[in-house]
Order: sequence, then C-alpha cells, then structure tokens
Amino acid sequence: MLRERLLATPLLVTLSALAGLAMFLPAVHATLTDMDRVAQSFFYSGVLVLIVTGMVWLATSNWRPRNVARSQLASLVGAYALMPVIFAIPVAQAVPDTSFANAWFEMVSSFTTTGATLYDTPGRLAPSLHLWRATVGWLGGLFILVAATAILAPMNLGGVEVMSGRAPGRGADGLSQITRVADPAQRFLRYTLLLFPIYLGLTLLLWLLLMVAGEVNFLALIHAMGTVSTSGIGPVEDLSALSTGLWGEALIVLFLMLAVTRRFMPGMQLALMQGPLHRDPEVRLAVFLVLLTTVVLFFRHFIGAIGEEASDDTISALRALWGTFFMAVSFLTTTGYESGEWAAARSWSGLPSPGLVLLGLAIIGGGVATTAGGVKLLRVYALFRHGERELERLIHPSSIGGQGQQARRLRREGAYFAWLFFMLFALSISFGTAVLALFGLPFENALILTLAALSTTGQLADLAGASPIRYADLGGLAKAFLAMLMVVGRLETLALLALFAPSSWQR
Repeated sequence: MLRERLLATPLLVTLSALAGLAMFLPAVHATLTDMDRVAQSFFYSGVLVLIVTGMVWLATSNWRPRNVARSQLASLVGAYALMPVIFAIPVAQAVPDTSFANAWFEMVSSFTTTGATLYDTPGRLAPSLHLWRATVGWLGGLFILVAATAILAPMNLGGVEVMSGRAPGRGADGLSQITRVADPAQRFLRYTLLLFPIYLGLTLLLWLLLMVAGEVNFLALIHAMGTVSTSGIGPVEDLSALSTGLWGEALIVLFLMLAVTRRFMPGMQLALMQGPLHRDPEVRLAVFLVLLTTVVLFFRHFIGAIGEEASDDTISALRALWGTFFMAVSFLTTTGYESGEWAAARSWSGLPSPGLVLLGLAIIGGGVATTAGGVKLLRVYALFRHGERELERLIHPSSIGGQGQQARRLRREGAYFAWLFFMLFALSISFGTAVLALFGLPFENALILTLAALSTTGQLADLAGASPIRYADLGGLAKAFLAMLMVVGRLETLALLALFAPSSWQR
C-alpha cells in the first residue's frame, strides 16, 4: 500500500523531496570545513523543505491527472518554475549581502545547466556554496536526461521528431505504453532508476581519474559534476587552476563525448541508436565541426603569430592547438569550460577571442536527449542532408534518393521539423535580443546574452564579446527575463507549444 502511494506521488513533490535531501550534502561539507553559518543554512533549509514536502504529499496523495500527456509536460515546466525557488532558499540565507532574486537567478542558471553566475568575485562564495551550485547543475543534468527519455521522447519532442517523422507532441504510439499511469512520476521513476547508477558512476569515475591525475579532491568533484552535466560550473573562471594541466583537460574532453550522442546511455529506443558508432550522424557531424573549427582557428592564431614574430615557437603552437580543440568541444557540447591554454593561444597570436565561432558552436549544440543544449546536432544534420538532396535534384531531376527509408524520412519529414524548430529558435533569439535592448543593453550584449541563455551556455558572456559581460551588472528585469530564456532554451519551444496548444487540452 505504501509502495503504491509512493509511486503515485506527483512528480513535483518527488523532486522537492530530493532537493531537500540534497541540501544535506553541502551542510556536511560546511560542517567539516568549519563553516557553521553555511552549514546551518543548508541543514535548516533541508529540514524545512522536507517537512513542507511531506505535508504536500499527504494533501495530494489521491490526486489523479485527467490528461496524462499534458500532465507530463506541465510537470516538466513546473519543475523549472518551482525547483529553483527551493534551491535558492539556503543560498539566500548563506550568502551575505544578496537578495532572494539573485539567489533564484543563480539556481535557475544552475538547474538549466547554463552555468551563468552573478557571484564572479573571487572569494564571494564559500566552497560549500560552489559545491551546491555544482550539485544543482548535476541534478539538472540528470533531470533533463530522464525527462528526455520518459516524457519528451514518447511525445516526439526534444529532437526525437527528426528521426520518427511524426508530428511533435502527438506521439500516440509512444504514449500508449503509459495510458494506465496515473502520473508521470511512475515513468519518471522507472527511468531514473535506470539512468541514475550510470550517471552517478560516470561522475565518480571522472572524479577518481582527476584525483589520480593530481587534482585536489574538492575541485575534482566540482569539475566532474560540471562536465557530466555540461553545466560548466566551477569555483574558478577557467581551468588554468587545474593541478593536472593538460591531463585533466584531456579527461574532461573524453567525458564530454557523452553530450555528443545518446548511444552511451540506455533507455532511448530510436533508429538513431542503430548501426556502428562511426556511422552515427551526430558523431560524424560533431567530429567534422570540431576538426574544422580547430584547424580554422589554429591557422588564424598562426597567421597572427607571424605578425607577432612568434610562429617558430613550437611549444606555444602546440598549446594553442590544444586550447583551440578543447574550446571547440566544450562549446559544441554547451559546457562552456575555458581551457587553461586558451589565453596562451590568444597571447601567442596577439588576436582577440573569436567570439562569433564560439557562438556558432553553442547554437548548434550537442546530441539529442543529452544534457547539452542548442539546436542539436541531429537537426543540423537533417537540414544538411536535405540541402544535399536538393542540390542533387537540381543536377539530376529524375534521381531517386537512396540509403533506405530511415534516410528518406530524415531528409523529408525530419528536415521539415528541424527547419520548424530552427525558425522558432531564430524567432526566440530576435525576441530576446529586442527585449533586452529595450531594457537598455547594447545590441551586441543583448544578442550575446540571449544566445547564452537559449543555448544554455552562460560562459559566452565572458568570451564571446569584445569585453566580458557581468551578469551582476544587469537590472532586475533583465535577470528575470534571462532566467525565462534559460528555461525556454532548456525545454525547447516545441515542447512549450505542445503544452499550450489547444489540441492538447481536448485529450
């Protein structure tokens, strides 16, 4: 009886209980590091959240949704509305001279794996608060992984519609498996039990490898969380403080491959998962983009170094090559970690940061149903194959496109839905830039901040412009609007349209 009641618990109640339990981790860390005030803030907040959650659980134990599919999407949107408020409670108490609105913005950024921070002043946050930011980002990465499998995939959302060829939000075949489910929490719990051990195991493995390579335990844990969740959260602005140097960055790049394709994670039964790895469209496109970016930017730095008369410095050239490669992988997966050699590459050539290239990589984003944001590699690949086929038809109008039914569906229906999403994404960029410009921001800053929020790559504000943009200098309305854009970028506009479409109200 108790098991059935727990399985019937609404998703938001389950998530709030997990948030309360997670607060005890920084509380323990703060206690061990003699930060009593911080420890009390997290401990009392965790107890308060658990008590309130228990009361809400008792009040909603008999609640049943009328529309399961719409309830799933509503719970997904509600999670991004409610959870940052809960996460912000201990932050507002533990951080001196801050407001609850700033703490809420910080938690929205962390939970959406954006990684933007208001507290960029060194020493402003205690180590336990950095651990909390990384933990919230890690939980946000796990949440979107499970949601993509349990909620978005059966409804042909989140990029799945490109392979299935079915209309987004109308995955009747997929939803037929869960018509008997009273609430999405049951399906969500099932996939959480499937993905959580692997997600946790990968994080612990990277943490162990970074420590073996010589990194400090605390920094290794935060960077492991920030890498696996692609949040890019860390106590320092770049990875130059890593004791492991290039070895640590190489380990991070290796684990960032998890954000390129879902093939390394279970629970996604798609045509995308079939065939050998080297024929995976997302992997092939990611390799091509990373290599192209690395070569182009390296030669850009090399030409600049000729003007600086430093082109014969082999060590500096190799460091510049690695820094360029790392940045390409980091921003393509929307992680946003800055290589410790990136500054060396710019000083070697004397050229500024190629912000437009980083913006382009972040817009493309990572793989479908991964923790990465952006447009997604599969959508870009579908548009590329469609354009390739149209050029073939211009030369040979009577030709027939081959490579099987799956490839034809990708070039036709898949490309159509990819183009639809791309147009919605472009409209979101235009709208976001216009609103931020109305708030008094320069056009370039407004564009960069909009792209940083929609692509969930908050570090673009530091690297994409001529000069860094500080989130702390923004007004209250601009921060609130950027937080909304982060949620839109994380959930994607197609999912929001499917939630608010009148057709979904009738089912």
